[in-house]
Amino acid sequence: MERVALLRSLSTCSSSASRRLLIPRRSRPGLVFSSLQNYKQRVQFLSGFAPLRWPKATSFVSSARMRRNFSFSPRAISTSSQPAVGDLNAREDIADKLGFEKVSEQFISECKSNAILYKHKKTGAEIISVTNDDENKVFGIVFRTPPKDSTGIPHILEHSVLCGSRKYPLKEPFVELLKGSLNTFLNAFTYPDRTCYPVASTNTKDFYNLIDVYLDAVFFPKCVEDFQTFQQEGWHYELNDPVEEISFKGVVFNEMKGSLFPENTYGVDSGGDPSVIPQLTFEEFKEFHCKYYHPSNARIWFYGDDDPVERLRILSTYLDQFEPSPAPNESRIVPQKLFKLPVRVVEKYPAGEGGDLKKKHMVCVNWLLSEGPLNLETELTLGFLDHLLLGTPASPVRRILLESGLGDAIVGGGMEDELLQPHFSVGLKGVAKDDIAKVENLIMDTLRSLAEDGFTTEAVEASMNTIEFSLRENNTGSFPRGLSLMLRSVGKWIYDRDPFEPLKYEKPLRSLKERIDKEGSKAVFSPIIQKFILDNPHRVSVEMQPDPDKASQDEANEKEILQKVKANMTEEDLAELARATQELRLKQETPDSPEALKSVPSLSLQDIPRKPTHVPTKIGEVSGVKVLRHDLFTNDVIYAEVVFDMAPLRKGLLQLVPLFCQSLLEMGTNDMNFVQLNQLIGRKTGGISVYPFTSSLRGKVDPCTKLIVRGKAMSGKVEDLFTLINRILQDVQLTDLQRFKQFISQSKARMESRLRGSGHGIAAVRMDAKLNVAGWISEQTGGISYFNFLQDLEKRVDENWDEISSSLQETVDLSFLGKVALLI
Repeated sequence: MERVALLRSLSTCSSSASRRLLIPRRSRPGLVFSSLQNYKQRVQFLSGFAPLRWPKATSFVSSARMRRNFSFSPRAISTSSQPAVGDLNAREDIADKLGFEKVSEQFISECKSNAILYKHKKTGAEIISVTNDDENKVFGIVFRTPPKDSTGIPHILEHSVLCGSRKYPLKEPFVELLKGSLNTFLNAFTYPDRTCYPVASTNTKDFYNLIDVYLDAVFFPKCVEDFQTFQQEGWHYELNDPVEEISFKGVVFNEMKGSLFPENTYGVDSGGDPSVIPQLTFEEFKEFHCKYYHPSNARIWFYGDDDPVERLRILSTYLDQFEPSPAPNESRIVPQKLFKLPVRVVEKYPAGEGGDLKKKHMVCVNWLLSEGPLNLETELTLGFLDHLLLGTPASPVRRILLESGLGDAIVGGGMEDELLQPHFSVGLKGVAKDDIAKVENLIMDTLRSLAEDGFTTEAVEASMNTIEFSLRENNTGSFPRGLSLMLRSVGKWIYDRDPFEPLKYEKPLRSLKERIDKEGSKAVFSPIIQKFILDNPHRVSVEMQPDPDKASQDEANEKEILQKVKANMTEEDLAELARATQELRLKQETPDSPEALKSVPSLSLQDIPRKPTHVPTKIGEVSGVKVLRHDLFTNDVIYAEVVFDMAPLRKGLLQLVPLFCQSLLEMGTNDMNFVQLNQLIGRKTGGISVYPFTSSLRGKVDPCTKLIVRGKAMSGKVEDLFTLINRILQDVQLTDLQRFKQFISQSKARMESRLRGSGHGIAAVRMDAKLNVAGWISEQTGGISYFNFLQDLEKRVDENWDEISSSLQETVDLSFLGKVALLI
């Protein structure tokens, strides 16, 4: 089962969110792994084929990728005034007395924040203290944790340090902490080369409580002295009775149940390979913590409107207890040298028995782009290029691959730059074996054509507007802004580079725009394609072949290993193992003592504001339509939702709704094909989306069911926004059979990934369907029933296209000719 830290039943987030945020990012699974992701072995790192989960809460804008779905929170941080000189001098004096020296200070206009980089004089720990008017305060501590093998030490430690500590000796203090906390974020991330522990809260006392629990957990965990925690979180042999078979158990071992970087730390799996995890010893586990979980190896981040002096006071009480360590030298990441010739990797992956395996192959082509660091403008240019190539349904590489009919869905993360060296990946899943070479050739031919011909003016203008809009808006949705900024900064900071550089996009953005205006987009992007991709010999092509016997063979191999282990045990050994199994289970089932429970800090009613946050709302009417208006500071961005009643839809149309919503934006209109439509949306707005909304109503049997059209634009272009929404709703052409077949294939591929990677979520949706009408609707449009519907629809779409097209048009007529509620 997935877990947030140790919280088995509270999983909310994935560390694939951990991306540097220089360029907005498409919400596609990437190549950074965490404790909340289901790892495959070795090749997944470079292929991106693992069923990585990308929860909505962490699909935020990030470097080198543009997300396709937009968040539309109207809230924005107000401009923070810079502190007076006298205040700064006083703070520096206090910082010096607390044991910190100021390394540098900058006002980051892009995020309206004052940022100071400190160094703890005794241990060398580095701290960034960011102050502004954002009430959603963020703290994070990051350790560089490069693994030497695939035993999963970083991942197991991430779980284990949160199993109680010196001051908080509970089995799972965070379960208790959540009962009395107002946190807006609480999690831990395992990367291939670092481990992050971030928290956020809008309540100052709660924020400092969370910080204290986290600092005590990482620096003074019980797990380094408790072998049973290592067994529980990592791995152990389990035997209930000496006459039974031995099995492997352990949270990380069960969670986990070559390459682009073969010569450095990225060539192994930081999450852990199930076949290698049992080689990890408790002594190695303790040694890893002692070496890397040290202030000398730490990067610490503060952000928000709390007292910057209090931050340093809290830190000094912990950091002063340590002596300097050589960990920073031992944890430094060595770059991977570029290959001289391309490499090909062929691996098998477990495929379900009984299914059609003819079109279950996957292929991904990957490039490591550089041995050394790139300057900010080059990174920005690569980010724009990535958006041009893959960022929207109209982007040429994405469109051509999907329209080829060679596969069902795009795989590969596009441009990834959150590790030491950037890389680019793209491919297809759902490919026939005989078409593997065709896919690879199509990728190369498309890139060559783009390098030779360049991009259209409309495409460049749309990409430029979309990315610049998102950068300036800095809208991270429900994800704390301070955490998104931290993850940007750490992407450079962790490699001993300038931590402020990723936060400052204005100068390189202006420079890039000037180059494009002066030289033309082809002169800017074509040499980049040629240099970093086409002429780059460090190319790794990965082919994944379906194998219905692999899972059973892996299970048989594990069973054989365990049989040998048992055969080498005496009767006394087996009895002792059964006793230890029962002892561990008893410990897990025994509640914490009342004394231990009292150690966990909590908030009282006096710590909670009596007045709720007030959102100003004006209710009006325009042409008989109810209008709600919220006057908030939004940096001149207008956010709008047009809400339509979905109740008039007959039952037979319900399961078409998700595909219908996609068709509205990706099928084209009377006078524009879908490429032109997407480019116009990109040039004139910050994005438009269409989606269904369903919710139960207290005391009522019938649910609330709506179709919501959501959009955003600068205030000067609000007329363009509503003109486009009207054109989409009134002039959409729902007659393109080939496009609709692509939507079916993509949706089916996404559902297959959900079934493999988030089976518990699918099961929960199925159970909810029994509780109320809203749950039943959600299951019909996003559960097993919907997956079965897609499989059937794929078979009959060619024969029944006229009927299906008519149903789509009927949905338009029934939905958009009804009542409208408009929110601006």
